[in-house]
Amino acid sequence: MNEFSYQKWETMTDKGLVITIGAFVRQHRLNQNRTQLEVATAAGLSRSTLSLMEGGEQIALISLVQVLRVLDLLYVMDVFRVKAEVSPIAYAKFQKDKRKRARNQDADPPTEPEW
Repeated sequence: MNEFSYQKWETMTDKGLVITIGAFVRQHRLNQNRTQLEVATAAGLSRSTLSLMEGGEQIALISLVQVLRVLDLLYVMDVFRVKAEVSPIAYAKFQKDKRKRARNQDADPPTEPEW
């Protein structure tokens, strides 16, 4: 499987997901040629906490955020952005109330037939 393959995240165990996140952090740290101590210190963490994270062990979520910030990886947070969505009911109501025809404002109002 290459890095662009579709991953079925929902089929992975929690431990598998945490290991994947740790590998992501480790790979980016190594790509930046930074030691665990450098990154941990910059993030305000102990080296052992970063080691646990990279090894797929449980750590505090705030620790992950701090490491992502130090490694300039906060772009991954884009997937967590909440987008405003219109409910189907509100959309249907909007469509119902929307004008369907235009009326010529200059025209004389219709008159009653003179019978």
